[in-house]
Amino acid sequence: MAKQERYQNRIELLQGTLDMLILQTLSWGAQHGYGIGLAIRSGSGDVLQVETGSLYPALHRLEKQGWIKSEWRNSEHNQRAKYYQLTAAGKKQLLSEYSRWSRMSAAIAGLMNPGESEGQA
Repeated sequence: MAKQERYQNRIELLQGTLDMLILQTLSWGAQHGYGIGLAIRSGSGDVLQVETGSLYPALHRLEKQGWIKSEWRNSEHNQRAKYYQLTAAGKKQLLSEYSRWSRMSAAIAGLMNPGESEGQA
C-alpha cells in the first residue's frame, strides 16, 4: 500500500479513545511504549497506528492520573526500556471508558443505520 493511500485510510482516534486503548493493552500485561503501539496496530489489523507524538504524552498523562505506573527494565533485546503497568485505579477507569465507548458506539450506529435499532419488520 502506498504511503499516501495508507495516510488517507488512517482513522483518527476520537478524544479519549487512545487512553482506553492503552489501558486495554496494559490489561494484558506490562509493556514498553513501543510494544503498546505495536499491540494497538496489530490488534486493529493495521488500521490504528499511534504516532509516538501521541503515545508518549498519553502515557505520561495516564501515569499522572494514577491509572498506570512505570519502571525501567531491560527489554527482550537487553536494552533499557520504560515498562508501563495498569494500576487498580486504571482497571476501574478502563471499565468506565469501555462502558462510555459502548454507549457512544451504539449511539453512532443508531444514527448511521436508522431503522435497525427500531427492529425492522
